[in-house]
Amino acid sequence: MPRLHQLAPIARISLLAALLLLGWSGPARVQEAPEGASQGGGEETQAPPGRPAPPGRTGLPLPRFVTLRADEVNLRIGPGIRYPIDWVYHRAGLPVEIIDEFDTWRRIRDWQGTEGWVHQSMVQGQRGILVTGKRHTLRRRPEAEAPGVALVDAGVVGVLERCETDWCKVSVDGYSGWLQRGAFYGLYPGEKVE
Repeated sequence: MPRLHQLAPIARISLLAALLLLGWSGPARVQEAPEGASQGGGEETQAPPGRPAPPGRTGLPLPRFVTLRADEVNLRIGPGIRYPIDWVYHRAGLPVEIIDEFDTWRRIRDWQGTEGWVHQSMVQGQRGILVTGKRHTLRRRPEAEAPGVALVDAGVVGVLERCETDWCKVSVDGYSGWLQRGAFYGLYPGEKVE
């Protein structure tokens, strides 16, 4: 009989360890936000014109562009800290799309199509750009023949200020000027930014 009493606590510990390894963390608690409240963490942006977007949990449109708030952002495979980190971004201001929401977590997609979950505190509503393709000339005016302000290489991150027709005003490393829409990631086709 003493052996059975000694084995029972070990069996309980083994069962608990197995449940923890399988990811069981007890009953989940989800709290609804009061009507009209936003849990966006400063990520509010407008729906692109001409693109009816279904609202997410926060009431904001999905998808929508935001930027990463910090120089180190963990991309997880699920919406919570118990999910493993799949990727780490080291680029504050990098534009990403929010494509889904769950509680205080946002499913994002980057310019290469990588998707995962980040906490809402890691994104902000400021619009950003990621220069793509090749080196582009930042122009003084929204014209192809306007004098250049600076040369910007692919991979450079900047701030999207506004867009008019095929040109957008951006700020990059202290320089402000105009780039054509096709020169960067961070804007929907036909979207106006004011």
